[in-house]
Amino acid sequence: MTRVIAVANQKGGVGKTTTSVNLAAALGERGRRVLLIDLDPQGNATMGSGATDGASGVYDVLLADADAASAAEHLSCGYDLLAAHADLSGAELELASVAHRERRLLDAITPLQGVYDYIYIDCPPALNLLTVNAMVAADAVLIPMQCEYYALEGLTALLSTIRRVRAALNPSLTIDGLLRTMFDPRNSLAVEVSDQLARHFGNQLFQTVIPRNVRLAEAPSHGKPVIQYDRLSKGAQAYLALAEEILARETLDSVGEGSI
Repeated sequence: MTRVIAVANQKGGVGKTTTSVNLAAALGERGRRVLLIDLDPQGNATMGSGATDGASGVYDVLLADADAASAAEHLSCGYDLLAAHADLSGAELELASVAHRERRLLDAITPLQGVYDYIYIDCPPALNLLTVNAMVAADAVLIPMQCEYYALEGLTALLSTIRRVRAALNPSLTIDGLLRTMFDPRNSLAVEVSDQLARHFGNQLFQTVIPRNVRLAEAPSHGKPVIQYDRLSKGAQAYLALAEEILARETLDSVGEGSI
């Protein structure tokens, strides 16, 4: 069964695309079949994956009824990519007049059930119609966030959006987990916010913490996930650890299903 995860946070610069790209690569390296959907008109996940400028992309899938399987590009970094091109910037306005506009992505990727183990959707840094499409299509939302005051403020709005989508459009939507990113243990506020998140969210908070790391910042300019750019860096090791944590959950879920 394919698990669809929307990677979302309306606040920009929190490591959302970095998480999408590097988690896809880390899971792909572990033998999982992964599709990354770049739903952000900025196209950073597409550039950071070293994708070619293909003819089709996520815009064609959403608005031109292109086949998602045919539009996906297989990459040497270990996962497939449904790319964002310049035409995606106008997609939200065009979607507004389309029937069942919130379900376009869900309808497009439903035929991919069973083709992939994981589908990760890199959402734009806004709670707009593209993000709603991602949440309607997803089983769960992964929330990358920095441990700072303004991030907590933004988290409240995001959780409210998730509740509204669950109530009106996708009752099975859950939170896959909150991921602490760009973490600096020398920063007392970061440590305090991290402790607050642990107290409030408990098991919904990933144990893995992504550090502030220069190699993570450099890798996209080389069109590579960090595990290919500098595998021994702290950033690469953190995303490999996050993949292991996700796979451990997968094993626990399988054991639980088998025991029923």
